[in-house]
Amino acid sequence: MSRPAVREAIKRLTEAGLVEVRQGDSTTVRDFRKHAGLDLLPRLLLRAGELDVTVVRSILETRLHNGPKVAELAAHRAPSEVVAQLGRTVDTLAAEPDPVEQQRLALTFWDLIVDGADSIAFRLMYNTLRQTYEPALPALATMMAAEVGRPEAYRRIVEAIEAGDPTAASCAAQDLLEPATNALMSALEALVQP
Repeated sequence: MSRPAVREAIKRLTEAGLVEVRQGDSTTVRDFRKHAGLDLLPRLLLRAGELDVTVVRSILETRLHNGPKVAELAAHRAPSEVVAQLGRTVDTLAAEPDPVEQQRLALTFWDLIVDGADSIAFRLMYNTLRQTYEPALPALATMMAAEVGRPEAYRRIVEAIEAGDPTAASCAAQDLLEPATNALMSALEALVQP
C-alpha cells in the first residue's frame, strides 16, 4: 500500500473521530463507542460476516423509543400538507399486497412523520436508521407483516396528528411499533440462546 493511500485512510479515520493524530508523536485509535457518530451504525451491523445481535437490539430499542416521540412532535408541528401526504401514504399502504413494498411505504410514512416533527436531530437519526434497515427489508418481510399489515394503526397516528393531540399520537405510535419490536426482540433472543 502506498504512503499517500495510508495518509488518506488515516485522514478519513481522523475526520470520523476514530483515530487521533498528534503531529510528531503518535496515532491513537479511539473508542468508537465514545467518539463515533450514528454514521458508523450501518457498518456495525455485521461483525466478521455475522449479524451483531446487540446492534440490532439497539436499533429496535431506538425505533420503539423514538417513534412515539417523533409522532408526538408531529402532532405539535406538522403542517397540513404533511398530514395530507400521511393520509395518502396510508391509503396506498392499505391497498398494497406485497410485504416488502408495504415496508417501503411504512418507511415513507415515518419519513413524513419525521418531516412533521421538524427536528433535525431526529431527522439525522432516522436517516441513519433507515439506511441501516433498508438492505434487510426482504429478510424482515415475514416478521414485519404484523406491523405493516395494519393500516388502521397507521391511520390512528395520522388522525391524532391531524387533531393536534400529541398524547394520542404517541400512544398510537407505541401501539403500532411495540408488537413487531417485541417479536423481533424474541427472535433475536432465540438466536443467541445456546
